[in-house]
Formats: sequence, C-alpha cells, structure tokens
Amino acid sequence: MTQPAQPAPAPEPGPADHVVVLFGATGDLARRKLLPGLFHLAKAGLMPRRYRIVGSAPAAEALSDQEFRAHARQAVEEFGRSRPEGPAWQEFESALSFGAADPQAPEPLVAAVRAAEEAVGGTPRRLFHLAVPPVAFTSMVELLGATGLAQDARVIVEKPFGTDLASARALNGTIHSVFDESRVFRIDHFLGKEAVDNILALRFANGLFEPLWNREHISHVQIDVPEQIDIQGRAHFFEGTGTFRDMIVTHLFQLLGFVAMEPPVVLDAQSLRDEQVKVFRSMRPLEPAHVVRGQYTGYRAEPGVDPASDTETFAAVRVEIDNWRWAGVPFLLRSGKALAEGRHVVTLGLREPVLGMFPLNARATADGRSNELVIDFADPGSITARFLVKEPGPSMRLAEADMVFGYQSSFTADNSLEGYEHLLLEAMLGDQSFFTRSDGIERLWEVSAPLLDAPPPVEPYAPGSWGPDSIGALVAPHRWHLPDQQ
Repeated sequence: MTQPAQPAPAPEPGPADHVVVLFGATGDLARRKLLPGLFHLAKAGLMPRRYRIVGSAPAAEALSDQEFRAHARQAVEEFGRSRPEGPAWQEFESALSFGAADPQAPEPLVAAVRAAEEAVGGTPRRLFHLAVPPVAFTSMVELLGATGLAQDARVIVEKPFGTDLASARALNGTIHSVFDESRVFRIDHFLGKEAVDNILALRFANGLFEPLWNREHISHVQIDVPEQIDIQGRAHFFEGTGTFRDMIVTHLFQLLGFVAMEPPVVLDAQSLRDEQVKVFRSMRPLEPAHVVRGQYTGYRAEPGVDPASDTETFAAVRVEIDNWRWAGVPFLLRSGKALAEGRHVVTLGLREPVLGMFPLNARATADGRSNELVIDFADPGSITARFLVKEPGPSMRLAEADMVFGYQSSFTADNSLEGYEHLLLEAMLGDQSFFTRSDGIERLWEVSAPLLDAPPPVEPYAPGSWGPDSIGALVAPHRWHLPDQQ
C-alpha cells in the first residue's frame, strides 16, 4: 500500500525588514567577517526581503557611498565565500551607504539611517553592530541614546565584555541605560559554529549519549583551542588583555556552559541561557594554584611589548563544577599563541571499565585513552567516538578504533553558515539563544577574581610546543592530548 506523501516542512520565518548599521565598517572585523558574511546571507536568500546596510566610522575615516561599496567589494573578493558578481552582488551593493559618526557630530549617521529607512519603506527594525575597540563602546552607546536611534533597536556588542567584574558591571550599566537586556546581543562567534550548536543535538536528541553525560561515566572534559599564530603585531591589544581574558573567559567558558548544562525545558533563548548561567553559578572560584600561565620565548621582543611583560600568551585552567551532574569531574581548558597546532576540540574522557579479564600485554595499548567522545568544532567540524577493539590475530590484543561523523562528508556545504553569518541572522531574528547574557558574564568575572587578583608568574615555553612543562601536573592523573595524537 502506498504511503501518503509527508507534507514538506513549513519554511522558517525570515527576518523582518531591517536597517543594519556597522560601526567600525572600515575596520578589520568588518572587512574579514561582517561584510562577506552579510553578502553570503543575501546570496543565500536569508536577508530580510527589504534591507539597507549603513557603514559608519569616525569622520576622519569617513567614506562616500561609492567608496564604501568599493571597500565592500574588495572585502568580499578577499575573504568571502561568494564572488561579488552578478545580480546578487548588484542588489547587495545597491543596499550599501555610509554615514560618519563622532560623539559630538552624529548628524551624518542620523541622516544616513533616516535615508535608509525611507528607501526600505514602512517601519524597518534597526540593528547596530558595535565592531569598535572597547574604549569606544560607551561613547557609541551614548550617541545612539542621545540621537534617539536606539529606540526599539537591537545592538550587537563585541568582546571583550569587560576585563574584570567591576568593568563588566560598568559596561553593562552603560548598555542598559540605553538598551534593555532583551535587545542586547553579546556576540561570541564560537557559539555560532555548526559543530558547537550540534552539542545540543548530540546530547539531547540521542538516547545513546545523554545517559552517559555525567560524573558516573565521564572522568574529565578537555576544551582545547591552541593557536599556531603568534600575536601578529597586535601588541597594543594583547598587552592589556592576555590569553585568559581574550580566550578563556570569552570563548572557552561559554563552551563549557554548553557542554555542562542541564536539559532546557524548551529550546528557546531564555531556557538555554538560564541553564548556561546555572553552570556558571556552580563553578568554583578559580584557584591560582590550578592555573598555568605561559609566555612564548620571544614575546617580549615583539614591537610594542614591555621588555618586562608579565602578560600570558598561554593559559591552562582546571575548573571544578559543584553540582549533582559534575561534582568531581575536572574541566581542563587550554589555549595559547605560537603552539604546535591550531585546533578547536572538546574531548569527553569516559571512565574505564575494569579490564582485569584482559592480559596485561593486551591492555598496554589503552594507555589511558580507551574511550573518548571528541567534538571537533573547527569548520566544518566532526564528532569522533573512540573505543577499544580486538586486533585481528590469534592473541587477545586491544587496539583503538574510531567512528567518525564529519559535516563535510555528510551534508552539503551550501547549507552551512559560518559563525558570524549564523549569529548575524539570529540577531536580525531577535533570537538570543547563542548570545551571552549580562548576569552570565558577570558571574564568570566573579569566579575569575581570585586568579586576576593573584596571578601566578608566567612560565616560558618554546614556540611550536604545547606550552610550559608544568601543565602535565595540572591535569594529573589525566593528561593533555589532542585526539589525533597518539
């Protein structure tokens, strides 16, 4: 008997008509990520039906509309996944305009936004993206409030979200004086990656994994984001920030929240972020003795770096979570510059069963690496289950085997969005699920306070290594590793 055809899934609603304003439109982030990302959304049919994009920068860096369009074309040619050509580019290019803005002279920007709204027609939503240095956050937010442009608008705020608890509270206070929290989108591009979002599906949609996702079955969790690059001439930024503030608080703690959260009641922004913040509240304050700070040899000779600098270019942190699911399970976080490889990996180490039935020579190959679940969230991403099997042959010897799911081999890349593209779309839709909440970021700075108040001295490490020698003792009885290293 022929089965009736299943109805096609209803198309997801697209964003309402928008005017998107990019502060810092002439900067590196806009050139590498924002302009190419917006064009890719437009070409994929994911932008609003009617929209305009207004670039902005201080008057000293102002561009004409035509110069901004040429700037956007060059950015898309150099960094985009889609070529700036054909009708798609012509339509996108025609939506671009520019309006300079200084705190004491916002009139060109106000005029450009009003003109863009008239071109769109009706009452389009406004979305402001503050792709500007932290020192400019306050003046730009105050400008939006004073001019009335912030009314009913949303704002995307780039990291860092403060440098300690006091500065985070001050920044949140400034933002909340103009925008209520429901209209604030603190962006972390890690949380826009397909493989990171897939953590939710992996855990909560599969009976194979969720029953194991606790202290009874998992011995430790490792979140590893090493980088091969050095500071690449960014001494001014890095000297005032360091790896702990730049990577651990902003990115790796957010990943920890996703990995460790309890099942949300429903898959919406409030429930997801409530569960993530519960994890942050369960984190013990960081003990300086459970942190290794490193500095690669040669960092102090970088142009603009203090010859006596104590800024860390490497941080390894042992985090403890005091709740029923994770008590006693260490979360081991590591990131740094000038390391052996660039990777983005979450590894869940499962507890070993009793292997007494196997001869000692059969167990030797296990070497503490018997069962792991590995989530590689570097684009395009993969998930690997690692386990022990019997080697072919007459004797009982154990060997490692992998089962791998790869996004690239399983799905067409045409359907994928890069982290910034995904989050720009979610911000236009008003969905805050993958954006950081103010109470969450303040709690992370609160648990970081003991380390910031009394940081251990930096330890040297050679460029191309995995960091200082002392990191092994930090994670004992476990060990640092990346999944493809034997």
